[in-house]
Amino acid sequence: MKSKLIDISKNNALRFTILLGIVSLFADITYEGARSINGQYLAMLGASAPVVGVVAGFGELIGYTLRLVSGYLADKTKEYWLITIIGYSVNLFAVPLLALAGHWQIAAVLMVIERFGKSIRTPARDLMLSHATSKIGRGLGFGLHEALDQVGAVSGPLIVALVLYFKGGYQNCFSLLMVPAILALITLFIAKSTYPNPRNFETEELKSETKIFSKTFWIYIIAVSLVAVGYADFALIAFHFKKVSIVSDNWIPAFYAIAMCVDAISALFFGYLFDKKGIGILVIAVFSSLLFAPLVFFGGFNLALVGMILWGVGMGAQESIMRAAISSMVNINSRGFAYGIFNTIYGVSWFLGSALMGILYDISILYLVFFSVIMQFISIPLLLLARRKLAFNG
Repeated sequence: MKSKLIDISKNNALRFTILLGIVSLFADITYEGARSINGQYLAMLGASAPVVGVVAGFGELIGYTLRLVSGYLADKTKEYWLITIIGYSVNLFAVPLLALAGHWQIAAVLMVIERFGKSIRTPARDLMLSHATSKIGRGLGFGLHEALDQVGAVSGPLIVALVLYFKGGYQNCFSLLMVPAILALITLFIAKSTYPNPRNFETEELKSETKIFSKTFWIYIIAVSLVAVGYADFALIAFHFKKVSIVSDNWIPAFYAIAMCVDAISALFFGYLFDKKGIGILVIAVFSSLLFAPLVFFGGFNLALVGMILWGVGMGAQESIMRAAISSMVNINSRGFAYGIFNTIYGVSWFLGSALMGILYDISILYLVFFSVIMQFISIPLLLLARRKLAFNG
């Protein structure tokens, strides 16, 4: 009888994870569809390369730094669903409004607002996911969520590419993305009504250490931040493709869709390996994606495509097992704040890296590529150190 109850709990945890994955699927159709053309859209409206780099990086900065506050509030108030719903609403409805932007400054503000909404909802959502994945495996659960997420991330850019192919224009693309935004919110309310208390999935707490966050946690955070610093935002990559005419306007979102498809597959693959081998799998992921920068910025059409595939491999690891690892490092009562710290430092790093690479692009693409590769490479020793400390503590 006891085993039957456990099976039911696992099944419910799996269903909950899938429901949130479907929410992310529709949400990603919305804002990843938009992100696949944001760089070109800003360029069309008159923005320069440094502006594109700063806007993309600042959007990520806002999208990550405010998660510190949101994560703290999630821990203190336990209002996971309210925070998540508010965040998704802001996140999603900023996208269709881009159709009305007549100047790059207005478009830039809306792009930042979209990231602001994501910053509100992500820690609370990840906290709920961490409860459910305690039943089905952290890596597998976050990997499954990321895979569903990336189905949307593939579909969104493909929809946009199709609209552009039939000469629909950027404004029509943004307007059409209102439909998946509404579907995401409907699914979110279904998840809330079906599973109002996700915390009930996790019955056992991690043993508290002397400090709220261990030394291993901070070593891991520094390693992750180095990866973020060296990872070029797709907006800058798309800007480069358009400027040098390596990839046509129709193919740019298709390249992004391919990368997101690889993202989904690698998230499941690395998630499975994470449950078996731990965070050492991140080292393999970093090695796998290390050479995307020289390929996308120096290569022709074919090499740029290979570079985007490697870029997708790295993103799959960053969006799945990097989050899964946090769940195993901190106490359940501090997990929302831990996700906030993780995302804040990651976001600041992404912003600084994106802004600097936007500047480096105008100075020398060689400098940009060198910076990207080196920053990612030096994260590897820190990841190995964190792996050893976790193994020792275990």
